[in-house]
Order: sequence, then C-alpha cells, then structure tokens
Amino acid sequence: MAPRPPRGLVQALLWGVSLFLSLPGPIWLQPSPPPQSSPPPEPHPCHTCRALVDSFNKGLERTIRDNFGGGNTAWEEEKLSKYKDSETRLVEVLEGVCSKSDFECHRLLELSEELVESWWFHKQQEAPDLFQWLCSDSLKLCCPSGTFGPSCLPCPGGTERPCSGYGQCEGEGTRGGSGHCDCQAGYGGEACGQCGLGYFEAERNASHLVCSACFGPCARCSGPEESNCLQCKKGWALHHLKCVDIDECGTERANCGADQFCVNTEGSYECRDCAKACLGCMGAGPGRCKKCSPGYQQVGSKCLDVDECETEVCPGENEQCENTEGGYRCVCAEGYKQMEGICVKEQIPGTLCALIYLDPETTQCSRYCSHPHFTRVGTKMQRGEAAELGFGSRQSGSGAGLIHSLRASSRR
Repeated sequence: MAPRPPRGLVQALLWGVSLFLSLPGPIWLQPSPPPQSSPPPEPHPCHTCRALVDSFNKGLERTIRDNFGGGNTAWEEEKLSKYKDSETRLVEVLEGVCSKSDFECHRLLELSEELVESWWFHKQQEAPDLFQWLCSDSLKLCCPSGTFGPSCLPCPGGTERPCSGYGQCEGEGTRGGSGHCDCQAGYGGEACGQCGLGYFEAERNASHLVCSACFGPCARCSGPEESNCLQCKKGWALHHLKCVDIDECGTERANCGADQFCVNTEGSYECRDCAKACLGCMGAGPGRCKKCSPGYQQVGSKCLDVDECETEVCPGENEQCENTEGGYRCVCAEGYKQMEGICVKEQIPGTLCALIYLDPETTQCSRYCSHPHFTRVGTKMQRGEAAELGFGSRQSGSGAGLIHSLRASSRR
C-alpha cells in the first residue's frame, strides 16, 4: 500500500520533499558515464604466432631440469621414455604458453595444437626452428626477415638492409603490408637511400649515408649555411641563394574574412578578428576600422561606443537604462524586480507571510499559513507563534487557488 501524505499543508510539503529526494535523480542529474576508449587494434597473426613460440621456448628452458616427479628417475625414463621428449613435458609447457587474458594466443594455440604435437614428436630433428616451421612454413602467417606480403617479396633496399637501414618496411616479416618504407627523419626516397626535404648529404659511401639539416627555410641545399639554399620552402622566395620571407599580406595570397585583418609571419600569415567596433578593418583596435559597427560612432580616427542612455530609450515604469558596449539594456530600478515583463516593487524578506492562499473577494486566508514570527489576530498577522488560518466564508472559483503574499501588520 502506498504511504499516505500527512494532514496539513506544511507537513504535506515536507513529506513530499522527502519522498522526492528518495527517488533516483532525473537523467540530467545522473553522473555521465566515463568516455569509452576505442579498443586497441588486434595484433597481426604473425606477431601472435611469434609470441606463442617465444613463450613455448621459455617453457622449455623452465622445464629443462625437470623429471616425471615420481622419485625414481632412472626407472621412469627406462619404462616411460625420456622426460625431455615426453608428452608430459609438452603438456606442462603448453599449459603455461598463453596468459589467461590473451584471447588471440588461446585461439591460435587451439588451431595449431596438432601441428605443435607433430613437431614435438616427429619434426624437431629436421626442423629445430619452431618459429620457421610453424609460423612461416606450416601456418603461412610470417615471412623471413626483410620480406613482406603473401609471397614474401623483398623489401625495398633488399633483404639484408631493408629500407637501406634508415626506415621501416611496412609488413616486414608478415604475410601482410605494402612493403612501403617509412623513412627516418632526414631520409627519403623509395628505399630511404637519399636525403629528404630540408636535408643535405653530409657524408656518403657504399654502405653509409649521413643527412644533415639545411638552414631553416631551405627545402634543398648544398650545405648548412644560409647562402647554401637551392630551393625554398613554401612561403619563402629564393634570392641570391638565400630564402627570404614572402609578405602574403601585401599580395593576393592572403585569404582573410571580411571582419578580419592579415598579419604576416615567417613563411606564412595569420588572419585575426577586427575589433567589435569595426565593420571591416586594416589592423588591430578601434582606430583601424574601415567603418563603424552599429552602436558605435566615428570620433576622430576611432570608432567609439554610443551611450544610448543619454536619450529616453527605456519607457517602462520603474525602468532604467544601462549602457553596454555597442548597445544598451533596460533593467528594473533599485528596489524593483521584473515579473511578467513589468517592474514591481520587491517585498522585504521577514515582514511577509509567504505562500498563503488568499480569497480575492473576502481577503481571508483559504489555506494554512506558517511563519515563525507572526500569528493571526482577527484577519491580520502579528508577531508570535504560527497559527492555522481558517477558510474564508466565500471563495471565488478563479481566485481561490492564486498564490498571494499577505503583508503582516505590526499593529496589535
């Protein structure tokens, strides 16, 4: 059975508030769930296979001195075969190959368990490299070092020094990837065998290349000096083997908005917003305006704010004008507040009986009034304990439910 609200307005309100607070908060008050980060990309199957084999080899090292554990090793090895090559050892190693949370490892081990058993009992002597036999030859997940792709093609620069030793061959060692060389800083070309943009050959021989940086704005150069430039980076122009900055703001290269102005920077430019007082400008501040914005006027060389409050712009009763930057606003005068679009006199806290229902015809209370400093005397309120006010003798259908405030009388 649902709980009943207590009698009396104040008690009922308190009961309602406590019930509301006991309910779950609305959705906009609930804490937002933490943002979900995207899951990490799955490792390439070749990398999973390599990790499985590495873990398997560590298991072999861990069990190299173990035995059957029965106490009589000589008899056990004579009757049960050598522990070194036994199924018991294989099972013990495989149990520790994958961590509990490594799903990819467990899935690969399940797919390749029969192959691992075949290698363990029959192929170890002819194929001692488990990684090569399992991951490359049998499962065809990996390629030899320096090769990539389904056919294990050589990386640019050759299998001995992929990408000339100055980059990373994409997909190297796997059956995937494009074989594209991702060169180190300062190196470029298909196989990273030449210097990249902004670098020059400081040293080169048959197997070695050193690339050093050009002077700042030089794209190509013959040395590190300012006068060694052969080609300039964007935003610079070559002049007598030197790169000089192009002033885009003085050319048609700058592309700024109507309410922005151009500022030249080294090798580029910036578009910055005009002052609020301007409609278009040639620089920063209200003194560089092309025209003044509405609410501003030309005073000398500057666009300055117009004080609209010097004229009668707030016609409402008890309103006053407040000037703002480029405009104004009408606010209620001190001691007044806005209610339903008009300014009404504020009631002084502590001298009113708040939230009582008043019959507009009888001016008598039609609900309860509780205030710590007032009590009822006739139809007026005086200081004292709170009292219950009775219903009026007549009630108006339109006015009985309106919320009013009854001014407390200081007279007894």
